[in-house]
Amino acid sequence: MKEITKHVLSVMGIALVLTSCQVGRKYARPEVDLPDTYRNEITGVTADSVLLPLHTFFKDEILLSLIDKALAHNNDIMVAKLSMDQLELTYKQAKLQLLPTLDLAVGANRMWLSRNSLNGSLSEQFLGTPYMDDYAATLRLSWEADIWGKAKMQREGAWARYFSEKENMNALKTRIVAQVAQAYYSLITLDEQLKVAQRNVVLGDSTLDMIRLQYQSAMISSLALDQAEAQKKTAELLIPLAKQNIAIQENALNILCGSFPSALERAGSLNAAMPEEFFDTGVPAMLLSRRPDVKAAEYAIISANAQTGLAKAAMYPAISLTPSIGVNSFQFNSWFDIPGSVVKSVAANLTQPIFQKKELKTAYEIAQIEQEKAAVQFRQSLLTAVGEVSDALAMSTHADERLKLVEAKKDHLTKATNDALLLYRSSMATYLEVITAQNSALENELEAINIKREKLQAITDLYRALGGGVE
Repeated sequence: MKEITKHVLSVMGIALVLTSCQVGRKYARPEVDLPDTYRNEITGVTADSVLLPLHTFFKDEILLSLIDKALAHNNDIMVAKLSMDQLELTYKQAKLQLLPTLDLAVGANRMWLSRNSLNGSLSEQFLGTPYMDDYAATLRLSWEADIWGKAKMQREGAWARYFSEKENMNALKTRIVAQVAQAYYSLITLDEQLKVAQRNVVLGDSTLDMIRLQYQSAMISSLALDQAEAQKKTAELLIPLAKQNIAIQENALNILCGSFPSALERAGSLNAAMPEEFFDTGVPAMLLSRRPDVKAAEYAIISANAQTGLAKAAMYPAISLTPSIGVNSFQFNSWFDIPGSVVKSVAANLTQPIFQKKELKTAYEIAQIEQEKAAVQFRQSLLTAVGEVSDALAMSTHADERLKLVEAKKDHLTKATNDALLLYRSSMATYLEVITAQNSALENELEAINIKREKLQAITDLYRALGGGVE
């Protein structure tokens, strides 16, 4: 027994010495060749500026309440939270990998032996029964020496998966914030389009009344009256379409906020809902610490690196110890007769995979490929992030230019519409010139509203693309 104990202790000593070994590579961030600045960089913004928090960036209190409601009740976010809870449990369990396992096995067994067998004849001779009972209760401890740092790699992989999911949830929240804001701006846009249509219906009524009087006085033909009626219907058609789109947009916004469809309160105009237009664009490299999706992609590489190390460690020897102690008896009344029924064992095992049909090598090569894929996806997430910032900058900048042009165009069209009406009353312009001027003014007003909406969406996209959206 002493000799066996000596050998077991020797195995344990070797295992403890080898525990410091680790076959997996330490994680190193892939090299990324980021540009120094974004395309269409905003002028006058320094890298020392602070990216505004969510409740400072958005000024509209109604919008902020909708965003808070969405962050609290959106079902996609709730699913992401539950996924995080799962990974947190996995991480906590991975932290216990170095601990041994302990099992208790209790059983009773009765076997009827063959009378023609040696055991059967002896059993009947000594026990006086044609069967043999076996009662056992055993505590078995099992511990595997962490020779190659597998426990550390399991913890690292679980840790990386947990934080990757956490950043994915932050990215989801950021996206939900942007979607709620943009849906809210679209809703106000539809309100303004409805107001424009209603104003143009009123204007069409006054024009039609004027043309109808001239028709009744035989100053114009029925063609002019029909054209005026058609122009009025064009404006009237916009009203039910706008109301339909308003209802659909309200429904979509309610669903984003985790509510059933209903009417929603909102600001009276796009200008009243305009957020803070100030950004800390900094440099593209700052996206590594700001963008949750970029951080999640990097955590995915860390997790893949740990899985590669585990796949490699599976090809190396494993040393385990399995001591056990219990009580065993062939009679129930002497089952717990201590020390007579005590049974003990101790085992030390060394397992080295030799021929596994290349399964372990293939698993290692697959893990390496998965790690390379994760690195490529990380670079792609950076490309996407820089591209989204550049796109939003371009949209914001050029939307401002278009707004200036459309406002200047509005002044000319307003003057042209008024002049056409005056000239028509003086018989110096035709009804077609009046209708054309009114139609052009209507289209310009609708275009101006759409450009304002695009501007607001560009600002929101830029805020999200730079890493803003959640505290």
